[in-house]
Amino acid sequence: MLSARTGGRRVAGTTTTPGGTTVTEVMAELAALEDPRIRAVNEKHGDDHGVNLGKLRALAKRLKTQQELARELWATEDTAARLLALLICRPKAFERDELDAMLRGARTPKVHDWLVGYVVKKSPHAEELRLAWSADPDPVVASAGWALTTERVAKKPEGLDLAGLLDVIEARMKDAPDRLQWAMNHCLAQIGISHEEHRARALAIGERLEVLKDYPTSPGCTSPYAPVWITEMVRRQQEA
Repeated sequence: MLSARTGGRRVAGTTTTPGGTTVTEVMAELAALEDPRIRAVNEKHGDDHGVNLGKLRALAKRLKTQQELARELWATEDTAARLLALLICRPKAFERDELDAMLRGARTPKVHDWLVGYVVKKSPHAEELRLAWSADPDPVVASAGWALTTERVAKKPEGLDLAGLLDVIEARMKDAPDRLQWAMNHCLAQIGISHEEHRARALAIGERLEVLKDYPTSPGCTSPYAPVWITEMVRRQQEA
């Protein structure tokens, strides 16, 4: 049960879930974990929460899987609560339209990424949503479709038109909005990494478009620039 909005978000009520935990209790724990320094760092990346993710995962481990509690936490619209919800939910319990609505309401990067990576990828509706989202006019929604496509490129490429995907990437990635561009670039790199027969073309597209070529990369990390990314990952595979 949820009360009226307070401070720009809905505040959890006192409904007790089947697991015996109230949303109010969980929200109080999340509030106690709030760290202004962590929030300041996260806000630079578009994420409005200040909870250490290690501590969030520890809380999720203690709560274990609680689908109804997950739904209640999601409904608060609080970012930390939504991240926790994604850790304690049952991915296969969500209906297709429910996942679609959740994605369209997930506007912070971390919530968006965890929803796709931890929940939608495990859903029986993943392929239907991949096709629908990839064609969506909203670039943030479309980026989720491309993320699911990248998953298939790596793990289940049967039936995918990889040459056709490269055609789309070559034509659209350069001018795509940031999140969509990032997702398309990941797909480009994954095609080059996983499919030797398309590697030369993937490298050539990356070199010509130069997307993320100058992206700042920390020492020890691999650049997201597709030609560098592909070359490095292929090298590691060959040395393994």
